[in-house]
Amino acid sequence: MHIYLRELSKHFLNDFIVLMCDRAGWHGSKTLAIPDNIWIVNIPPYPPEMNPMEHIWRELRTQGFRNEIFQTLEKVDDRLCDTICQLSPETIKSICGRDWIVECF
Repeated sequence: MHIYLRELSKHFLNDFIVLMCDRAGWHGSKTLAIPDNIWIVNIPPYPPEMNPMEHIWRELRTQGFRNEIFQTLEKVDDRLCDTICQLSPETIKSICGRDWIVECF
C-alpha cells in the first residue's frame, strides 16, 4: 500500500485524490504514509453495496471472464486490461454513482 500510494501520488502530482478504501488491514496500517495529495475515506465494514469496486468487479467478470480457461496469467492480464478499457465513463458512473458518493462532491 505504501508503494501504491507513493506511485499514485507521483502520477497525479497536480491533483487531489479521494481514495475510497474498504477496511482491509493494509489500507489502514498505523505506519501507512499517506501523501499530502491523497485523502483516504474508509467505507463502513462489510457493506458490499457501499463498495463501488465490488460492482465494477462484477461488471468486469460479466463482460470479460465468462467460464473460460486461460493458458497463461499474461492472457488473464491482457483480457482484464482490454475489458477495463471497454468500460465507458458513463458505464462507470452508472455502476458507482451512489447518492452518498455524489453528495461528497
